[in-house]
Amino acid sequence: MRAVVFTSYGAADVLHPEEVAAPDAGPGQVRIRVRAAGVNPFDWKLRSGMMAGGAAAPEEPVVPGLEASGVVDQVGDGVTGVAAGDEVFGLGSATYAEQAVLRAWAPKPANLSWEQAAGLGVAGETAVRALGLLGLRQGQTLLVHGAAGGVGQTAVQLAVAEGLRVIGTASERNHDLLRGLGAEPVAYGDGLPERVAALAPDGVAGVFDTAGTQLDDLIAVTRSPDRVVTIANYGAAEHGARFTGGGGDAAAALARVGELAASGRLGVRVSGTYDLAAAPAAHAHSESRTADGKIVLTVS
Repeated sequence: MRAVVFTSYGAADVLHPEEVAAPDAGPGQVRIRVRAAGVNPFDWKLRSGMMAGGAAAPEEPVVPGLEASGVVDQVGDGVTGVAAGDEVFGLGSATYAEQAVLRAWAPKPANLSWEQAAGLGVAGETAVRALGLLGLRQGQTLLVHGAAGGVGQTAVQLAVAEGLRVIGTASERNHDLLRGLGAEPVAYGDGLPERVAALAPDGVAGVFDTAGTQLDDLIAVTRSPDRVVTIANYGAAEHGARFTGGGGDAAAALARVGELAASGRLGVRVSGTYDLAAAPAAHAHSESRTADGKIVLTVS
């Protein structure tokens, strides 16, 4: 099958198309014919060598990708409730390819395009997991830091659907976007606690940080570091805040976001669409940190 791989660490141009062996679905997995694959910051951090521990190159060619949408063409042992021909989205590995194996999946909402569905898995699972750790109740106030990114937008919509009041940080150019999702926007940067206090004088019940910046300000907003959950600040625990990088019930999270998307209460904004062979350009777009939604590779 055709896939995008890298055999050395470096800039986006180390990505290139190559013919590789198709994977097989193992126990508890499904294989799909990929229609679209999401691009995430983890992908280019891996490709750059940021996570290589000083190694000059991977031991074997690496196919990036954590999420995709497509049509099931193989079902692993022990899997029930899904069959060849079903349209799904989900989480897996090596998804920059014509075929990929998913470890967790849900039915593709009919009202989402393949590109939108491909971008729902990582953001959806992450947002559900983080909001679950905060455990806020209907009517409480949540601050989403970095609310205009892919995970942030999904978290805003999930929180609104759960009856929370949402304040979201973003650059001025994205404030209308956040208002459209049901959040009250504020600018990040110096003076953030004061701006949040002007909107919520009684404070906020929890903070979900997707940006990894201004941790001290976010703690000041909640007045309690354990009310801050971050996916982007690896030193958070040293300050009493909570870092989460996985461990949730992915299948349940995907089912939840899929249901919300199918009902029209959760949308996926696609910021850029690229052909599979244009993966270097997609990575460059992601690394620019200018995307106001998901970046997606399409497979024809």
